[in-house]
Amino acid sequence: MIPEKAPKEDVFYGSGDLKKDAHIPSFDKYKELYLKSIENPNEFWGDIAKDFFWKTKHTGQFLEYNFDVTKGEIFIKFMEDASTNICYNVLDRNVHDRELGDKVAFYWEGNEPGDELTVTYKELLQRVCQFANVLKSQGVKKGDRVSIYMPMVVELVVAMLACVRIGAVHSIVFAGFSAESLCERILDSQCSLLVTADGFYRGDKLINLKLLADEALQKCRDKGFPIQRCIMLKHLSREAEETPLGSQSPPAKRSCPDLQEKQTGRVKKTRPVPQVPWNPKVDLCWHTLVRGASDECEPEWCNSEDPLFILYTSGSTGKPKGVLHTVSGYMLYTATTFKLVFDHQPDDVYWCTADIGWITGHSYITYGPLANGATSVLFEGLPTYPDVSRMWEIVDKYNVSKFYTAPTAIRLLMKYGREPVQKYKRDSLKVLGTVGEPINPEAWQWYYNVVGEKRCPIVDTFWQTETGGHVLTPLPAATPMKPGSATFPFFGVVPAILNESGEELEGPSEGYLVFKQPWPGVMRTVYGNKQRFETTYFKKFPGYYVTGDGCRRDKDGYYWITGRIDDMLNVSGHLLSTAEVESALVEHEAVVEAAVVGRPHPVKGESLYCFVTLADGLTFNRTLEAGLKKQVREKIGAIATPDFIQNAPGLPKTRSGKIMRRVLRKIACDERDLGDISTLADSSVVEQLFQNRCCPDV
Repeated sequence: MIPEKAPKEDVFYGSGDLKKDAHIPSFDKYKELYLKSIENPNEFWGDIAKDFFWKTKHTGQFLEYNFDVTKGEIFIKFMEDASTNICYNVLDRNVHDRELGDKVAFYWEGNEPGDELTVTYKELLQRVCQFANVLKSQGVKKGDRVSIYMPMVVELVVAMLACVRIGAVHSIVFAGFSAESLCERILDSQCSLLVTADGFYRGDKLINLKLLADEALQKCRDKGFPIQRCIMLKHLSREAEETPLGSQSPPAKRSCPDLQEKQTGRVKKTRPVPQVPWNPKVDLCWHTLVRGASDECEPEWCNSEDPLFILYTSGSTGKPKGVLHTVSGYMLYTATTFKLVFDHQPDDVYWCTADIGWITGHSYITYGPLANGATSVLFEGLPTYPDVSRMWEIVDKYNVSKFYTAPTAIRLLMKYGREPVQKYKRDSLKVLGTVGEPINPEAWQWYYNVVGEKRCPIVDTFWQTETGGHVLTPLPAATPMKPGSATFPFFGVVPAILNESGEELEGPSEGYLVFKQPWPGVMRTVYGNKQRFETTYFKKFPGYYVTGDGCRRDKDGYYWITGRIDDMLNVSGHLLSTAEVESALVEHEAVVEAAVVGRPHPVKGESLYCFVTLADGLTFNRTLEAGLKKQVREKIGAIATPDFIQNAPGLPKTRSGKIMRRVLRKIACDERDLGDISTLADSSVVEQLFQNRCCPDV
């Protein structure tokens, strides 16, 4: 599976300077450790576990599992008899055992240049303990679920770590999702409390987050699930109404107290702030609660396989899946992948541009970096605001050495050429990374040549919400890189490529990407739905974890991800379910049927191309099109807004009624070579759809 020797041609290598102090300095060293991780996982992970604090130490097998549905229930157990607390390991251990209390944990960079904040490990620990005590005062206890719906602010990290400090399970919902999406996730996970903020800016656009949160909570009440507590962070607003819960006095208008300048160091915003709706029976002010809370909080010691967090990812059925990760395996895996994939060194400044609302932010902004005592940049804004040099300005400002972003961002910035990049030195950069989708070779070359000036290796990482951390990735000083390839498996990961019959393919081949055994950070189940977990990931090919992605292996053993093989789309690095978008469209009274496919997009990777069949007597026009886009935005979020909507008097279906999506993809791309369409019930509909095309100029 791993080649005996690295290829010599058509590859790029890390610099000699990088190899000097690298954790994995050569391909030979990678092979040696990889074999150890597969053949002797107890020793491999046991050595890593020694660096962490355990209240109860592990004995016996490190990893027990069953991946074969024909042999019984699917399960994964890692260090099952050990106990620890991940918050203690990423904060207390760094402050007290490693004496890193005064080291910067986060440089927070706001949407507006000059809006900034620096937080040390000691300060972060104090703030987490305070909010952990706040959660306890509101009745939150071990095992309870807490929903977090916040922008990219330090308090988001504080809230998630406060949850895990007391053994509660956080469910973070991306702040770009709609009220309906938030409601759906609260209901599925049965959250007992919501933590949110008043609002935030994304570039010039104001997002009134509290308004969306209130709408979601009303939807929850309408569906018979009232949440009694909502804690709001005053990120932008100056005033709100607040009445103590249980008070018999009439509601009085009170100020939601300003954070003290001494506490935050933030620059006051001069932009308009949102009008904050306030329900004194439910709403509580973050700042009021924290002011009276102790900054000491004993951690709740958790079993290795206790739930850590739930994070929802799109499902091919249209209903999001609550991916459940557990404590110890996720902690060790994110810590190890971060350390080795980015070759983290003590003096690094690391910047991941993702949002914490996605798994990349969980693993590689919060848990992985903090477990290594890293200094990170936490960015609230956009790569093009206030101008297209913003990212490189920040790189120079903080002397960023390790930089991790999405191919979408790279393709976006490529459009503006070299000049905005070359305005800044970027000489601090040592390693570049990509995440979220396969990177096309042209974008890889621009990233390597222009941004990194041919001196920075690119770690093109493949992984999923479900995997918890990187599973296919180069190591910067060890792996010869091929532009566009995720290269080789990380330690403990055993990939295979299967054909449609479930047979393993050897050598150069293309098919379904699967994994033959678990690694510590893999998901444990779909929250509340074990059957869906087994059906989605293990029933198609018993004995294997099925990623849902296609893959190609070349003659040198390199892995190349070819894209989703189910009804999923990867739009700007965000995985969207076609069924979810279709469901939102058909809820519009004018639409009787909808089908959604992906169309290649030069920046986003894929764009949403939608076909809609209208009710009799209705006419497709721009007003209706705008209404349909609005419907999808409100049901799912702005990221799912269709790029193109085409009127479809009929859809290409087989005689059994199945929509032939491959034909729709050809129509969306204006490709006339349709292959075999002999099974279509009515082939004349195809030509009609070609004539009705949106003619997108992309």
